[in-house]
Amino acid sequence: MGELPKTPQAHEAHILDGHPTNGTLMLVADLLGSLTGYQDEKSGALFHDVHPVRGEEARIENSGSVAFDFHTENVHHPLRPDYLGLLCLRQDHEQIAATRVSSVRDALPLLTDDEVAELRKPQFHSLYPTSFTRNTTGPRPSAGPHPVIFGPADRPFMRFNSHNTQGDHPQARTALRSLATALERVCRDLVLAPGDLVVLDNHVVVHGRTAFTPRYDGQDRWLRRFYSLRSAPLWAQRMMRHPRVLPAMTEIRGVV
Repeated sequence: MGELPKTPQAHEAHILDGHPTNGTLMLVADLLGSLTGYQDEKSGALFHDVHPVRGEEARIENSGSVAFDFHTENVHHPLRPDYLGLLCLRQDHEQIAATRVSSVRDALPLLTDDEVAELRKPQFHSLYPTSFTRNTTGPRPSAGPHPVIFGPADRPFMRFNSHNTQGDHPQARTALRSLATALERVCRDLVLAPGDLVVLDNHVVVHGRTAFTPRYDGQDRWLRRFYSLRSAPLWAQRMMRHPRVLPAMTEIRGVV
């Protein structure tokens, strides 16, 4: 991976511009689809540095260090990534922080038919993640209504965020809790070592992170993340202000 500088302590430090990992991650992302960024998130950066930021320990996003429960990446977005990759550059000091992954196809057999039927109804709303609303004021907007489970019964897909997806009715909320419990039961914890790369199907697998304690000494946990999209619609491509970067939600909300 080449020589590593100290783990950054601020957002968008860009200290790895031109680093060898950029080429590796772009190659993997483009083999899966196309390396993609979001204008609303990290100003459209194509590679995301995931590390703790002082004062944001309790934030439920990649700058925090508290437990981060299961979520589909960019759950609110009509053009969610098809894949995401996480490359470990440096572990936490205690080497205990785990990337947690859980598959909808393992979890659904643990639910009742009625619960699955509830999750397939378009009766859920998902708040925009805080990483997309850093520069906005007022309540976070939400997307929906949408189903949490969709697709064929033998090959289901999922759109779910433990922190941001809410059910419109009591039965829907009960089904969400059952899904969260089932995902926990089939979860696998991956303690990534430097050089390890995990690639996740964002429509099948949700992921999260266990808690860890940062020291802000330049040796804290540090991952790099990428998104890959199989194909952006032509209308979205024509609205892109920068190659590979999807337009802001304010520009596309209501289009899809």
